[in-house]
Amino acid sequence: MEYRVESDRDDGTVWKSEGGKSFLQLGDSLASMQNLPAGSVDCIWTDPPYLLSNDGITCVAGRMVKVNKGEWDRSRGIDLDHEFNRTWLGECFRILKPNGSIWVSGTLHVYLSVGMAMQQIGFRILNDIVWEKPAPPPNLGCRCFTHSTEILLWATKAKKGGKDRHKFNYELMKEENGDKQMKNVWRFSTPTDEEKRLGKHPTQKPVALIARCLRATTDPGDLVLDPFAGSGSTGVAALKLGRHFVGYEQNKTYALLAASRLSEIAGEDLPESISTTSALVSRKRQQSLFAKA
Repeated sequence: MEYRVESDRDDGTVWKSEGGKSFLQLGDSLASMQNLPAGSVDCIWTDPPYLLSNDGITCVAGRMVKVNKGEWDRSRGIDLDHEFNRTWLGECFRILKPNGSIWVSGTLHVYLSVGMAMQQIGFRILNDIVWEKPAPPPNLGCRCFTHSTEILLWATKAKKGGKDRHKFNYELMKEENGDKQMKNVWRFSTPTDEEKRLGKHPTQKPVALIARCLRATTDPGDLVLDPFAGSGSTGVAALKLGRHFVGYEQNKTYALLAASRLSEIAGEDLPESISTTSALVSRKRQQSLFAKA
């Protein structure tokens, strides 16, 4: 189902919760983040461009396809790519709370630059999480090992031994792991058909993966930001867990897909413990923002 924006909002808002604490905007994330107050966000979970669109080929559902995803995913060279990461991460550093966490997902093509940029800016990296995919696509070139993992870097502004301590729900993570300390290798399948029912993004992440990160480092009512919202999976995870969500996406097609997913989640009957802190959008609000094309 396709949607078009019916709202005349000047700020590019394509979805907003009934209470206004959660919203998604169409537009440049860097310019949009500059409108947020310093130290206002509890957690950032994002999946920035991997810069993999190099005219090569890959395997999708058993078929050989072009690896190109769009100009937004095309490398401009090592130096400019790194400066891009330094720029958006610098704005994340400004808006994150002193005890807040940031999670950045990536492959070897981007996470090395992201990790270096984090340290240059002042973030303290706490963990690298290895996301293992049980059924990765085959390596068509047969010139290296099959890529079956992605890396999530977890970092904080809180200095080691300083007055601020990063939030970590250790006991909850231990409980979820059979009362044993959770390791940094996590096994999750790629997004399910249900998660792609309204449409899909070429680098879409499973909601379960994001949800674990949010359960580990946020509490109900906290504000979660995704500057590269894509199909809105971070927002879906946040709303399901009773967190508030702010997202930015510059591609109109994906922004509207994300908005439709967020509207659907927010319109569900949630448990009372979640609905009291989750940002719920009414059907009337949804109809005022969108109309079938």
